[in-house]
Amino acid sequence: MEYETGQLRYIRLGSHEIIRGIYAAVRDQNWGTIPFELRDLNIDVHADSFTITFTSHHQQHDIHYVWLGSITGTADNTIRFTFAGEALSTFNRNRIGFCVLHPMAVSGQSVNVEHIDGTTERGAFPVFVQPHQPYYEVRALTHEVLPGVRAEVRMEGDIFEMEDQRNWGDASFKTYCTPHDWPLPVLVTAGERVSQQITLRLIGDPASLVVEPQASVLHLDETAVIDLPPLGLASEAYPEPLTPREIDRLRALRLSHIRYDLHFATGGLPQFDRVRPTLAQISQRLELVVHFSAGDAFSAELTALNDYLEQHPVTGDLIIFRDEEKVTSPDTFRAAAGVLKHSRLGLGTNGYFTELNRERPAENLADIVVYPINPQVHAFDNDTMIENLSGFAAGVATARAFLGAHSHLHISPVTLKIRWNPDAVAPDPDPPPGELPRRVDPRQASLFGAGWTLGAIASLAHAGALSLTFYELAGWLGVLERANGSPLPDRFPSVPGGVFPMYHVFAAVGEFVGGQALGFTSTQPKLISGLALDHDARRRLLIANHTADRQTVTVTGVHGSWTLTSLDEHTADQAVRNPEGFRAAPGQMVAAAAGALTLELLPYAFIRLDQRH
Repeated sequence: MEYETGQLRYIRLGSHEIIRGIYAAVRDQNWGTIPFELRDLNIDVHADSFTITFTSHHQQHDIHYVWLGSITGTADNTIRFTFAGEALSTFNRNRIGFCVLHPMAVSGQSVNVEHIDGTTERGAFPVFVQPHQPYYEVRALTHEVLPGVRAEVRMEGDIFEMEDQRNWGDASFKTYCTPHDWPLPVLVTAGERVSQQITLRLIGDPASLVVEPQASVLHLDETAVIDLPPLGLASEAYPEPLTPREIDRLRALRLSHIRYDLHFATGGLPQFDRVRPTLAQISQRLELVVHFSAGDAFSAELTALNDYLEQHPVTGDLIIFRDEEKVTSPDTFRAAAGVLKHSRLGLGTNGYFTELNRERPAENLADIVVYPINPQVHAFDNDTMIENLSGFAAGVATARAFLGAHSHLHISPVTLKIRWNPDAVAPDPDPPPGELPRRVDPRQASLFGAGWTLGAIASLAHAGALSLTFYELAGWLGVLERANGSPLPDRFPSVPGGVFPMYHVFAAVGEFVGGQALGFTSTQPKLISGLALDHDARRRLLIANHTADRQTVTVTGVHGSWTLTSLDEHTADQAVRNPEGFRAAPGQMVAAAAGALTLELLPYAFIRLDQRH
């Protein structure tokens, strides 16, 4: 297992994962996770046992909470994790205490559920993403790890229930304290105490099993072919118009479309009319997402939009949202479809996939169904972000199963952080001076961000999404930096007038618009992602190292000579400052031997391999 800042991760038998994580969280009335500082950390490790103790201090705005953690592992295959907490202020919370994560790999496996009243239930971890909790009032969960070995997780000190975290893009099932059907938020008073315990034990003889580790291999399968989905970026109405240089660089990405959100409550048609000529210089197709106001204004806004589109036709897709609805209602969509004579109309949600999963539209009601994705709803570290790429795929597979054959599934937009919180019961406070807005992640401008983007394109495309929209065009939510640079360079370092490393991912994929993606599977997806492209007798392999370590990867199923270009710690400065020169550089020739290439990737490297003819 791995200990990391007050939690256990990747508890496994050999290389076989048993539990993805055990941790405790303090979450405010808007489900925001309160940051913490660990103090008095002590780790005592022996050959057959360990003890870890620490104090976790959570403090933000009016919230101040402290808990003592103790984690012990003993020679009888048992781990105990205890939580003893006390509120040092009075505040509203939605959760305080333990969460246990089972990896997505257990989906479909049987599980024995012991309830708080002592009864037991035989069930299974869901295959498709469940819109509601699979199990309630849980005291213990037991499932088979490998033949002859079972894992029991026992939870004490509160009432626990399970949710399918794939609803929010996570690659796990979470069993958590404080049932969702209790009235929330809950007022916590200063001095109030909480005690909980999680016990994990293996039943059987794990010592008799040998589980071999896997090497990092990417296998190219030329028989597994899908059409490469259209790829686009989103656009804001920027205070400073895009410059000719920025427009040229964005046009070079060969984007299939640009998403623009038209909010009638703010800006509306006049603002769209101002930015539309600039967007048309980058892409002729729009994904126009119209947010109609709540209340009685809908009819008048619908008429105004129809009048505008009759005079200024839009090429592309038209998505219908309404401010008071988490998911476009059938009545709203039918009313819009009765007025707007547009070729392709869509509906969906601007929140989480879970909203769409719980309010599933009728089969084939709309041409297009849309929902957004981000990898940081519950946790924010690099490992979680990479894990959740497989959770994205599960959401797509589930949506395709309930939407019907004629509805095209669009994922729009994909972002590194949540754009807005549909479950908030109060406005989030503004960030303190000098701190980044909640939507902004410095990894947008990093090599890690480029590799994550490649992984997201590959995961969503192979899962069956028929269109992908990412990020924004420019600024600290985009793919290139504005000429005046970052507003907070200490918090978000970037090169004024440069591009972000992820720009080169879109450029590499954009050259294969209209082509296909081939099967390209990784034996170590938490370490390495890949995307194989084919179009007009050209073939390109894109590979990303998601880690801070050098990684050796063997690419199988390949033949002949290839030209290799690496975006890494040595080339990133040139790639950011002079993207045109970087992309035109000749690269290094490598040759496959016996149907394989062995490559060494530098930390967070993104490499492009083009087959030579």
